[in-house]
Amino acid sequence: MKEKFRIKRWSLRVRIFVSLIFITLIASFLIAIVSIYQFKKEAKEYHQDRLERKENSIKEHISYVMANTTYPLTTENLPEIFKDRIHELANIHGTEINIYDLNGHLLKSSKAAFSVDTINQDIPQHILKVIRSTAEKRFVDLKTTPDNKKFRSSYSYIKDNRFKPLGILNLPYMEDDGYYEKEINNFITRFIQVYSFMLIISVVIAYFLSSYITHSIKAVSDRIKETRLNEQNEKIHMHDAPQEITLLVDAYNNLVDDLDESAALLAQKEREEAWREMAKQVAHEIKNPLTPMRLTVQSFQRKFDPADPNIREKLAEFSNTLIQQIDTMTSVASAFSSFASMPAQQNETLNVVEIVKLAVDIFNEGYIHFHADEQQIITRMDRTQLIRIITNLVKNAIQAIDEDKSDPHVAVNVVRFGDRVRILVSDNGKGISMEHKNRIFEPKFTTKSSGMGLGLGIIKNIVENYHGTITFDSAPGAGTVFTVTLPIINPNDAGFFA
Repeated sequence: MKEKFRIKRWSLRVRIFVSLIFITLIASFLIAIVSIYQFKKEAKEYHQDRLERKENSIKEHISYVMANTTYPLTTENLPEIFKDRIHELANIHGTEINIYDLNGHLLKSSKAAFSVDTINQDIPQHILKVIRSTAEKRFVDLKTTPDNKKFRSSYSYIKDNRFKPLGILNLPYMEDDGYYEKEINNFITRFIQVYSFMLIISVVIAYFLSSYITHSIKAVSDRIKETRLNEQNEKIHMHDAPQEITLLVDAYNNLVDDLDESAALLAQKEREEAWREMAKQVAHEIKNPLTPMRLTVQSFQRKFDPADPNIREKLAEFSNTLIQQIDTMTSVASAFSSFASMPAQQNETLNVVEIVKLAVDIFNEGYIHFHADEQQIITRMDRTQLIRIITNLVKNAIQAIDEDKSDPHVAVNVVRFGDRVRILVSDNGKGISMEHKNRIFEPKFTTKSSGMGLGLGIIKNIVENYHGTITFDSAPGAGTVFTVTLPIINPNDAGFFA
């Protein structure tokens, strides 16, 4: 089961490579089997033909002897007819000759007299039945000697000139497969040599063929891995790829088109939804001061008396109330304007350590501490926006600490991290709850009793415009650490002079 699972985990390239090698091995094995079978078949047919030719030749010779004998052609006279000629026939044709009567009893043999007793004196009855029942009146018996040599023995009728059966001719034939065995051994030797060379060639071809087939697929796979929803995805252009790969590439390119269209529609919907939510928030924040303004004006209209000696004090109180509410509306409009349209960037080469320290010095709280590992870390960005990032984060850190906390602490640290600078603003305030962590950068979200919740949204926009990141780590009751990461540059490349 484990081996089957491992095979399923093989890459397509490995599968193609192994498959080609496996096919080569199977093909070579089948060729060897078929060739050996063909050799053995040829050897078998050779011995069959040789025995048949020898048998026909001996029969013709026997017919000649019987045609020139003075004895009557009967079964009983066969021993006398071939008394002196059987050895001559055996020597001429180079084989042993045995003559039996029609009942299978031995009449005459070309073997020496002392060894005749070792010859089977009678033909087995099953062989006699076959000879009598077959149309050609012939049977070849196959045997194997104790030393594993193949032995054939043919039985056929001896007939007179009128085709009357007189006896049965038996020709023992020992197969000599030495020639064919030698040929098989030579073939196997040559086959192994050629096969070894072909196996090496097959491995090389299989390697490059599998690489060629999977190269296009890997290119498509790599491009798919790089595909992102909110990024510009490049299409794949392959002009010499196989048809199947071309179909896959076309499907990917169509997917990229659909993805870009979907991303554009999604971005448009997100912007529209964000602006709708922002409009609702702004409308709500503006309505809040309008209500007390309306009530104040109405109350002033009802109670207005020019003869009242305290008219100036009441007028001043009325004016202050209206101005306070107008200032609230102005702050709302300013915050919305700041988030909706960021001011034009005035990028300049500046020392992050110096600017961050300058932003921290604005605050008067004694528990705010600044620290930097180096005196100079250079970046290129808008000075005002960097100050805005720091002041907003420090202000949030101050507001996160309860007023009755005995040991308030806010720390601002600047450290170099490879080719980037990290600005860490930490506090020991109440922290951010789990339910609020996922919404902390939403434009309208705030946990404060006042404000629109646009500060962190603005900071996130600024940081991301400079290819940076902003993250936070917070534990309820223990405090929060905001980390701003920005790219830095080499002072010599930037032309910066401390």
